[in-house]
Amino acid sequence: MQGAFQKHVDSLAKLGLQARLVRKSPELERCDGLIIPGGESTTMSLLIQESGLYEPLQAFAQDHAVMGVCAGMILMATSVDDDRVTPLKILPFRALRNHYGRQVHSFSADIQLEFDIGSDKPLHAHFIRAPGVADVDDSVKILARHRDEIIMLGHGKHVAMSFHPELTDDTRIHQYWLQKIT
Repeated sequence: MQGAFQKHVDSLAKLGLQARLVRKSPELERCDGLIIPGGESTTMSLLIQESGLYEPLQAFAQDHAVMGVCAGMILMATSVDDDRVTPLKILPFRALRNHYGRQVHSFSADIQLEFDIGSDKPLHAHFIRAPGVADVDDSVKILARHRDEIIMLGHGKHVAMSFHPELTDDTRIHQYWLQKIT
């Protein structure tokens, strides 16, 4: 409906997988997992509400792996610091919209992942109006930090991050998430 989904389609294709685009709840039935891409979280929240996807997405997340990137991370939170966003309550933490600043404050940085996916080299991460993380439940696993701030977390089958892994040729984040599906 909205967001940077095509780059995720391309990342999955590099891994030999075919992606489906989901715009209506019946399309979820043919999916093994779901990526909620970056985009504008207030717009995405409104579209989810208006399209009737809110409850189907919550139900899907109970049995399937969900990955949230930037705005997708915000939507996965249990609470958000902006009342215009109705979070899906998939991951127990509070999302802070535009925590790292406006569009002009976007940046790239090498980060160290706190999980093993076959390489310990840093990941070059792109932060675009990136959200922050607060009030993280003890059951959440911290998967990456930047300057002592949480930028990637996981809970059960779910993974969320402040940065955009789809904007690089490095597929380690997608590979890690795909392990949650099987």
